[in-house]
Amino acid sequence: MPLFFRKRKPSEEARKRLEYQMCLAKEAGADDILDISNCELSEIPFGAFATCKVLQKKVLIVHTNQLTSLLPKSCSLLSLITIKVLDLHENQLTALPEDLGQLTALQVLNLEKNQLTYLPRSIGNLTQLQTLNVKDNKLKELPDTVGELRSLRTLDIRDNELRRLPQMLAHARTLETLSLDASSMVFPPLEVCGAGTEAIQQFLCKESGLEYYPPSQYLLPVLEQEGAQSCQDSPDGPSDRLSREEAEWQNRFSDYEKRKEQKMLEKLEFERRLELGQREHAQLLQQSHSQKDEILQSVRKGAQLLRTAARLPQEQSRLDHGLSEHQRYLDAERQRLQEQLKQTEQNISKRIQKLLEDNQRQRKNSELLKSLENDRIRMEQLMTITQEETENLRRREIASAMQQMLTESCKNRFLQMTYETQRQNLVQQACSSMAAMDERFQQILSWQQMDQNKAISQILQESAMQKAAFEALQVKKDLMHRQIRNQIKLIETELLQLTQLELKRKSLDTEALQEMVAEQRWALSSLLQQLLKEKTQREEELRAILTELEAKSETKQENYWLIQYQRLLNQKPLSLKLQEEGMERPLAALLVELSAEHYLPIFAHHRISLDMLSRMSLEDLAKVGVSEAGLQHEILRKARELLDAARIQPELLKPPPAEALGAPEPTAPEEPPESSKPSAPPAELEVQASECVVCLEREAQMIFLNCGHVCCCLQCCQPLRTCPLCRQEIAQRLRIYHSS
Repeated sequence: MPLFFRKRKPSEEARKRLEYQMCLAKEAGADDILDISNCELSEIPFGAFATCKVLQKKVLIVHTNQLTSLLPKSCSLLSLITIKVLDLHENQLTALPEDLGQLTALQVLNLEKNQLTYLPRSIGNLTQLQTLNVKDNKLKELPDTVGELRSLRTLDIRDNELRRLPQMLAHARTLETLSLDASSMVFPPLEVCGAGTEAIQQFLCKESGLEYYPPSQYLLPVLEQEGAQSCQDSPDGPSDRLSREEAEWQNRFSDYEKRKEQKMLEKLEFERRLELGQREHAQLLQQSHSQKDEILQSVRKGAQLLRTAARLPQEQSRLDHGLSEHQRYLDAERQRLQEQLKQTEQNISKRIQKLLEDNQRQRKNSELLKSLENDRIRMEQLMTITQEETENLRRREIASAMQQMLTESCKNRFLQMTYETQRQNLVQQACSSMAAMDERFQQILSWQQMDQNKAISQILQESAMQKAAFEALQVKKDLMHRQIRNQIKLIETELLQLTQLELKRKSLDTEALQEMVAEQRWALSSLLQQLLKEKTQREEELRAILTELEAKSETKQENYWLIQYQRLLNQKPLSLKLQEEGMERPLAALLVELSAEHYLPIFAHHRISLDMLSRMSLEDLAKVGVSEAGLQHEILRKARELLDAARIQPELLKPPPAEALGAPEPTAPEEPPESSKPSAPPAELEVQASECVVCLEREAQMIFLNCGHVCCCLQCCQPLRTCPLCRQEIAQRLRIYHSS
């Protein structure tokens, strides 16, 4: 048991109960029972041993306490030599005294619910012991001396750690009831223990080479030693004698309970009278104290009057001294107030300075808002189609560019359909006809050979086609959308490589780095989902811009979408605009090289040069708006390298000539058209194709999210609900289009 339980002091109620029971046991005419249970005792008090020894007590009840030892210091078991019933259940006993055999008169020993790990060998000297209860302890074995208990009738050893019974238990011929856990016993066997006490005793006698006799043939010693002779000479049998003894003990216990209840009522009445007496005593004390205080107050007032009359001159001098002290106190207080006023003025000046700074900051914010408003007005002016743009409309060139864009989009769509059909019919290619495929190719070729003039005239007449061409060009030239597409291609390639690496390691039984590969794959899957969401969001933003343009178009405006398409074609790249505005060309090239084009407006707005950038710190870049830690380090490192190279070759930092900055007006999109196979990685990132893990024939082309595995073809992935590699639930399927 923990130490704080052993050292805890008994409560007031438990202490009163112990005192009452001790007094009750010492009264004249008291019975032979000493009951000190439920008193929160950590050890049996010395007075209990003395009472049992002097008054020859026969029953000692000490259950439901906190005993850790039966015998305290300076006490002897010989004081309990007359005890016949010893009840110690529900305590914290871990061991019994080695000289327990001195209690030769003991007939009932109850040790249930303790912490005993063994029994002393001297227990065999308890020749009159009839009931031994050691239930719910931690016993691992019983001593052989248990067989010397010649009067033992009942033995309870349940809820312990016993696996074997001592063979000497066969000598306990009077044993009638043996309670044990049959399922955990090894000796005797389980079937013998389950058959009952008689079967166990027969088995032990057979193992010991003894002849078994039933317990009814042995005469047990009686509980009361005084009536031993009369009981033995009685013509009645042992069963009648035991029933009489049991009835006698029941009567004694009932009388004891009645006397106990009567004593408890008397105790309660005595406590009530004692409490009333204490209250009356407290009231009398309070009254006497109040009277005493009144008398002392009157005497004190008289003495004070006498002292006042005798000390008038002294009071005058003391008053003068007090006035001077008060004047000094007022001066000190005035000085303290002046210090406080000075401190308050300083605080007010600091607050005014802070307000001025806030006002200046708000003025800067208002200037920034004003610049944003000017940008908005400029955008509206750009959206407004002027008469000059209408007159200068290059109808033929714009229509050709639109026709080229629509042709490219339609061609990509047909090529994608053709690629899917080719992949689906790959297995049945040998036995299927090629007529349908030839027909599709003929359709594509016939569409490509359409009359250019007819397509151009149709585009010039249909506003919906002009709008579709403008929407396709807008998505194609959008910088953010292009960056998201490139990142998605890179992640698809990385997921394909990781899946191939994971399959290779599984085939080679190398699982050392599987966890690291899985973490990388999960991270790439999460990033891919985020990029898909950003791509969809960006497309929605572009459609919203298109809707806004359509809403702002004038009623019955001719060639509106042709003019917008021409304006988008003539729009210069952001890096070229920033260079024309004065941004250094090496700095713009540096940001483009680090894939940080979206920070070009920020650097141009703050007019940051390479010289300024080389003197900036990571915190300065974070304040400007560059939040990525790795990008901050790379920008600073590249800027310092450029400056070091410029010191050797100063012409690197010279601005380009004016004619170099100008660029001819483009009539087609500046960037090359995208591959006809969407979602495919760039040529330098292509990896070896992997086969489907289900059919082992076709090429794997489906990404499973959220796990990120690329392990199935289009045909095999349709009925799947979980990933065949990691058994994760499939939340989304994404197809990869490989270049042929």
